[in-house]
Amino acid sequence: MERKSFIITGVAVAAVAVGGGALTYAVSGTESTTGLDRSTTVTVDGHKALRGTIVAGRTSSKYSPLPWIGGDTSVVKCPDLKAVAGAKVTCSAKDDDGKDLSVPVTVVKADATSVTWKFERV
Repeated sequence: MERKSFIITGVAVAAVAVGGGALTYAVSGTESTTGLDRSTTVTVDGHKALRGTIVAGRTSSKYSPLPWIGGDTSVVKCPDLKAVAGAKVTCSAKDDDGKDLSVPVTVVKADATSVTWKFERV
């Protein structure tokens, strides 16, 4: 009976660890796809671009979704992001100690209706 309890406990601990790892992976992604419509789009150098406020908001919410992924950020500001594959901008933010951060953002792919982009945690 004691061995059975030990095995059940071991399986439960393993299940929690796998579940925690899956949750971390699911919410820690740095890539986003955003639709390009009237409310999200501006023009930069003749190209459609995603508003910087959209990029900043999504980056802020995904930067540190769980405490063990990274520190908190605040006051994230981003320039408008051209909807052209390979386009890059740098967002600014402050970490939880008030230190300035530079957050690189790159367009992965873009088409007429959406842009897929990612940021790097620093």
